[in-house]
Amino acid sequence: MDFLTILGLAAATITTISFLPQMFKTWRTKSAKDVSMVTLITFIIGVFLWLIYGIYLQALPIILANSVTLFFNLIILWLKIKYR
Repeated sequence: MDFLTILGLAAATITTISFLPQMFKTWRTKSAKDVSMVTLITFIIGVFLWLIYGIYLQALPIILANSVTLFFNLIILWLKIKYR
């Protein structure tokens, strides 16, 4: 594995896990009032487009990061809707 792939995987890991605290807080408090629906949906669309871009390029760091980030943010969206 070359340096750029390792760098990309490290960046992907750090940015992806940054959503865990928000997801766990929303789950634990059963409140998502501070999460903006517009921002969340806009971000989900952007992450989905990054995922398609990564698949097109066959870039593993982009594919992995955006797949997991999309999953986490869909959970946050579900929690936002559930705890309205």
